[in-house]
Amino acid sequence: MIVKLIIALLLLGIVASLFSSAFFLVKDDSQRKRTLSLLKLRVALSVTLIIFVLVAYTAGWLVPHGPQP
Repeated sequence: MIVKLIIALLLLGIVASLFSSAFFLVKDDSQRKRTLSLLKLRVALSVTLIIFVLVAYTAGWLVPHGPQP
């Protein structure tokens, strides 16, 4: 259950970073590079999510399931 919670939090962080980056891209007129820093954060969160899912799968914390015959 904790693994699914971590995955959900990482996905929520990625989506929040996406929308805040889009907001700063449209509305921000300053010379601060907030859009770029949020892009870096989104990429880091995505890489972290992929690595975490791979580790959780190989450790047996995540078990794939599908339709049972």
